[in-house]
Amino acid sequence: MQATLTHATDFQMGMTFAVIIAAFVLYAYEKIAVEVTSLGVLCVLMIFFHLFPVPIGADGAGNALSPQALLAGFSNPALITVLALLVIGQGMVRTGVLDMAARVILNVCGSASWISIAVVLLTITVVSGFLNNIPVVVIFIPIMQAVAERFDLPPSKLMMPVSFAAILGGMTTLIGSGSNLLVNSALINMGERPFGFFDFTVPGLVLAGIGLVFLLVVAPWLLPRREGMAEELAGNASGGKQYIAQVTVGESSRLVGSQAIGGIFPALGQMTLRMVQRGEEAILPPFEDYTARAGDILVVAAMRKEIAEALAHHEKGLYPDIESAAAGAVRVTAGGGNGEGEEIDVSAQEEAGEIDDMPWHGGERVLAEAMIPPASRIIGQTLSQAGFRHKTNCIVLGVQRRSRMIRARMTDIRMQAGDVLLVQGAPKDVEALRASQDVLLIEWSAAELPAHHHAKSAALILAGVVFAAASGLVPIVVAGLTGVAAMVALNVLNIRQAFRAVDTKILTMIPAALAMGAAMHITGGAHFVSSAVMGLFVGAGPWVMLSIFFITLVVLTNIISSQALAVLFTPIAVDLAVSLNAPVEAFAVAVVFAANCSFASPIGYQTNLLVMAPGHYKFADFARAGVPLILLLWAAFSLLMPWFYGV
Repeated sequence: MQATLTHATDFQMGMTFAVIIAAFVLYAYEKIAVEVTSLGVLCVLMIFFHLFPVPIGADGAGNALSPQALLAGFSNPALITVLALLVIGQGMVRTGVLDMAARVILNVCGSASWISIAVVLLTITVVSGFLNNIPVVVIFIPIMQAVAERFDLPPSKLMMPVSFAAILGGMTTLIGSGSNLLVNSALINMGERPFGFFDFTVPGLVLAGIGLVFLLVVAPWLLPRREGMAEELAGNASGGKQYIAQVTVGESSRLVGSQAIGGIFPALGQMTLRMVQRGEEAILPPFEDYTARAGDILVVAAMRKEIAEALAHHEKGLYPDIESAAAGAVRVTAGGGNGEGEEIDVSAQEEAGEIDDMPWHGGERVLAEAMIPPASRIIGQTLSQAGFRHKTNCIVLGVQRRSRMIRARMTDIRMQAGDVLLVQGAPKDVEALRASQDVLLIEWSAAELPAHHHAKSAALILAGVVFAAASGLVPIVVAGLTGVAAMVALNVLNIRQAFRAVDTKILTMIPAALAMGAAMHITGGAHFVSSAVMGLFVGAGPWVMLSIFFITLVVLTNIISSQALAVLFTPIAVDLAVSLNAPVEAFAVAVVFAANCSFASPIGYQTNLLVMAPGHYKFADFARAGVPLILLLWAAFSLLMPWFYGV
C-alpha cells in the first residue's frame, strides 16, 4: 500500500480531515458555488502540502502529495468517462430517442394505471443503468405527468418515484452513476482489483427490484396528495395556451381511411380537430361522416409542445402544412386557444419560392416566441409588407392575439402591439432576434426541436459503447470517448452542444474529491477512521461491520455529494476489509450501493431537485418516503451481501 512508503505526521492528517469536513459543510449548504468550493479545496491542499510535504520512499525524497499528484484527478479515467457519458446522454435527448421509446411503451400499457406506472418506472430503472440519470428524469417527468392526467392521479404520488427509480437503476451497472466509476477508479489507484461492467449487477438488481416494489405498493400511501402544476415542466413554454395549427395527412398516416369517433380522432392524441380542408371544401364539426384521406389538411387545437413535435418529425404520418407552401397553398393557422386566441387562415403564395432555403428537415432548428413591442416598426403592417422573413431568416408559424378571434389570411393581418409570433429558424437567426427593435424575443421560450433524423445513429452509438465496455473489448474510458467522437462526426451533436453537456460541477468536484481521497489515504486518515470504527464495535463479526458501514454511508450520502462520498470512503472501505480479513469487493460494493441511496433529502441527488416542482413537494416529503425505503434496502443489503460475498 502506498501509505507504507510515506512518512506523514498527525498534523498533516489532522489538516486533511479539517479540509474534508469544511468541504462537506460547504457542499451540503451550497452557500458558495460548488465549482468555487471544489477549486478552493484544491488550492488549499496544494498550498498546504507544498509547505508541509509528505516525504516518500526510504530516503524521504519527493512529495507524495505534490501539485501534480493532487491535480491528477483532472485526467482521471473515471472523470473523463462520466463527462463522455453526459455528452452521449445529451445526444440521446437531442435526437428524441428516449422520448419516442417512452411514448411507445406508454401507448401499449393499456387501461390499467398500475401497469402503466410499473412499466414507466421499470423503463426508467433499466435506462438509468446505462445513461446519466439527469437527462433520463428530465425526459420521463412529462411522460409520468401524462400518466397522471390519463388516470386522474395527483402528480405528487408519481413524481418522486421517477427520481427514486432512476437512482435505483444506478446500482445495476458500472456506468450506472458517476459514483460507481469513482469507486472503481479509487480501487485502481490503491492497487486493488477493479470492478467488471456487471460485477455487482445481480445484487444491484435485487435491491432495485425491492425498491421498485416499494415505489409501486408503499410509496403512494406515504406520499402526500397535492395537486400538480398546471403547466408541464418540460416543453410548455407557452404557458398552457393553445394555438390553432394546420397539419397535412400523409400517405403513411394511420388516419387514412379511418373515421372520427364521436367527432374525435384518438390517433391525434392531445390535438383537438377543429376543421378539415379538402381541396376547396371545408368540413366543419361534428365530423360524424368524415373519413380521412391522404392530403387532407387538418385544423387542430394544440399546445406549443404538440406543434413542436409535429415539426420535429412526421409523427403518425402528419406533416406541418408549411410544406405545401412551395405549391402556393400553405395554411399555417395559429392563435390563442380556449376562445381567447386568434384563428388565422394562412396562405403564403408570394413566399412560396423561399421555403427551400429554410432548414425544415436538416440542421438545427429552434422554435421560439417573440412579442411585438409598442415601438415596433411593423405595427400596422402585414408580415409580407414588413419583410419579416427576408430580414430575420425566420418563418412565422402563427400569431397569438388575445383580444378577439379573427379569420383572415396571414398576409392580410396587420400586426398590433402585444401580438405574439410563434417563429422557427436556425439557432443563430433566432438568437439574432434579441437585437431586433421590431420584436422582443421572450426569454426562455426558445427550444431546439429534436433531431429525429439522427435518432438511429444515436441509438447505435450508445449500443456500441455499452457493448464495447461490457464485453471488455476496450476500457470504458476508450468506449466513452469514441462514442462522443462518433456523436460529433455523425452530426448527432455539434461541438457547441457537446461542450454544453459537460457539467462544470462534476468537472471540478470530482478532481477535488479525488485529491481529498488521495490525501486521506496517503496521510493515514483512512486507516485511522477504519481503526476507530473497529474500536467502537470490538468483537462484532465482519457482516455486522459491513451492515453498520453501509447505513453510516447512506446517512452521509443524503447530506453530501455521492461523488465525494464515493472517493473519500473507498480507501476506508478497503482498509476496513483488510483489517477484518474480509473480501475487499464486499465493502467496495457497500460504498457503491450506499452512494446510490440518496432518498431521504432533495439535496442528496440532483434528480430529487428536478421532481420537487412538478410534484409540489416539501423538503420533509422526501423523508416520509425515503427513510422507509432506506431501512428496507438496509435490511435487504444486510441479509444479501454477506451471503453473496461470503462475508
